Amino acid sequence: MSERIQQADPRAGWPAGFFIAERSRCASPEQVAAFAPLQVANIGDCMGRITGATGLLAYHNDLALTMCGPALTVRVRPGDNMMIHKAIEMAQPGDIIVIEGGGDLTQALIGGLMRTSALRKKIGGFVVDGAVRDLVEWAEGGLPVYARGHTFRGPTKEGPGEVNVDIVCAGMVVQPGDLVVGDADGVLAIPFDRIDALLPQVQAHLKKEDGIRAVNKAGSADPERFTALLRQKGCPV
Repeated sequence: MSERIQQADPRAGWPAGFFIAERSRCASPEQVAAFAPLQVANIGDCMGRITGATGLLAYHNDLALTMCGPALTVRVRPGDNMMIHKAIEMAQPGDIIVIEGGGDLTQALIGGLMRTSALRKKIGGFVVDGAVRDLVEWAEGGLPVYARGHTFRGPTKEGPGEVNVDIVCAGMVVQPGDLVVGDADGVLAIPFDRIDALLPQVQAHLKKEDGIRAVNKAGSADPERFTALLRQKGCPV
């Protein structure tokens, strides 16, 4: 009769609700560089058009500003940012800090002072399922930030909270080390184990769209393309 292998509880010794882990795997610089020029819309098309964050706004005031980097995840109690400060301390250049804040808009989770620290550390961006404040500073650009909303009310720093755990941010499942991409269209996370397989699909999709765009510009699109689809639906055209 085989004995069950006992695995150590990684949360042993931590008070309830508090936990800080290291990433066991992480999107590589090569993977980041490959996806950085690609558009979120094209990536989403190749992921079935059923993934990505919903209900977030861009507060960096620059449609051309994009982000692409490995996720450093944070789960906090709504309105409390103690563990976000710890995440900023832990972050490596290019990391995207993704925060599960329960969608709460009564207290801001990040603001201008944290933006200054993030710029100094060359963090790649923030995705916040909650509120931000100090909008004038965020509007200076240079650091992508997506959030559910904003308020002038500041946060508490009591905890609890967790760093580098699986989270759900604005309806988007994110694991530590996943590849997070964002542009003017929004934000999505690519699961770590899908990154390499997804890349050629997105590149092929982009090439296909470039071909359609060229045909549209030339005015040589097939006039029967959508008429045929309508006929399949029984429309008398």
